[in-house]
Amino acid sequence: MRGRACEPEYLRGVTSAESPDAIEPTARAAEAKPVTDVGFAYILGRVVIAPLARAIYLPHIEGKKNVPRTGPVIFASNHLSFIDSFAIPLAAPRAVQFLAKSSYFEGTGVSGWMAREFFSALGANPVERGAGQAALDALDQQRRMLEAGKAIALYPEGTRSLDGRLYKGRTGVAFLALQTGAPVVPVGLLGTNEAMPVGAKFPRVRPRVTIKFGEPLDLTPHGPATSGKARRLATDDIMAAIHALSGQELAGVYNEVPAQGPIERIKQVLPHERR
Repeated sequence: MRGRACEPEYLRGVTSAESPDAIEPTARAAEAKPVTDVGFAYILGRVVIAPLARAIYLPHIEGKKNVPRTGPVIFASNHLSFIDSFAIPLAAPRAVQFLAKSSYFEGTGVSGWMAREFFSALGANPVERGAGQAALDALDQQRRMLEAGKAIALYPEGTRSLDGRLYKGRTGVAFLALQTGAPVVPVGLLGTNEAMPVGAKFPRVRPRVTIKFGEPLDLTPHGPATSGKARRLATDDIMAAIHALSGQELAGVYNEVPAQGPIERIKQVLPHERR
């Protein structure tokens, strides 16, 4: 499976709508599947695959004591490589879940079964991919996972940094934290882009990767989730904590996905809140 094609949905799974009302749960979201516990594949992955991967790649893991062992938690990380989605679940001291394209779970035959087991072993949950309503539904699914006491992982930058810099955070992570009251554990990943650069099919054993878990952030003092100012300030706090862990050069701009067509180009130029 190619790295870019396999990126989890949460890398892009928030809308760019300006109105706070646009990110409230909708009737369609209410029809979503109920939150379920991790299955056998994920348990097998943590018991067998995770220790094996740690023994082979010998990652540096710091700050595990900062991760709450129970209750809802949002892991907010910088994003440098496809293997970031492996590194966080393998290093975290508790089960971590995220969203992945539903098509990864819908294949048939042996290859379809292998894909389902692979993503299930990583703690992935299927979600319809896309912007607009699909993004709103993804946000609502993550909210319900947090309300069920789960730990989820998200990338505030929205997509991978191809130049190694840390980009400005989008406010979807802060919205979830403010709406649910879940603490945010900042994560700094170092060396994952060297261990598996863009285009590589398999990760290298060297250099060693470093995963740093920071102290949990309580963002509720910033205000309600419906406040754009509160979301922005909370997001800036999250990105500052990630920067302190990763030490990356700050880009100072959003990591924009290339616009598809003239309408999308206009939207990127016009002022709007990037979630």
